[in-house]
Amino acid sequence: MIGNKPQEKYKMSSQKPEINLLSQKSFEDTTIGRIMAWILTSFRIIVIITEIIVMVAFISRFWLDSKNTDLDEQIQNKQAIIAASSTFEQEFKNTQARLKALSEIISQPYKPSQVFEVITKQITPDSILTSVNFQNGQAEIAGTSPNEKDIQQFIINLFSSNYFDNVWLSDISTSQQNSNLLVYKLVIKYKASQNK
Repeated sequence: MIGNKPQEKYKMSSQKPEINLLSQKSFEDTTIGRIMAWILTSFRIIVIITEIIVMVAFISRFWLDSKNTDLDEQIQNKQAIIAASSTFEQEFKNTQARLKALSEIISQPYKPSQVFEVITKQITPDSILTSVNFQNGQAEIAGTSPNEKDIQQFIINLFSSNYFDNVWLSDISTSQQNSNLLVYKLVIKYKASQNK
């Protein structure tokens, strides 16, 4: 019996107690484990998608730059066309204004050449006509004269022609270039019965 005891003792010493420092729960079941699993799976997908978006934005920049350059060239071409046609446009507008004035003169119930002939026959020798404008059934006459009597005689002569309904003096002043001359403006209204 004595011989059996040492063997028991030996048996006990051969069975060492096992110490496990790792928890019995698996690591994926813990909070940190779940976060790590998410980071290693979902977060990786988010990073990949973000990188793809950045790469697409970077590549699309070159396409947008080329589009921008094309649009700039188109704008410059159109500006050049507009600048080149601006003189033509101005000439066209001037021609339109002249045609409008001519159509107004032609549509009037009198011949401007005939009216002008009557006006020039009635002017006094010392008076000078500076302009005659025909518009809306009347004429505006601008002229210079050395005295008021010549202007008065010119108005009387126009009335005596029986071509005009009304003649009135719209403006009279001393000439700025020559103080010995009077500058005047007359408005003449035609008789309604005058024909072309």
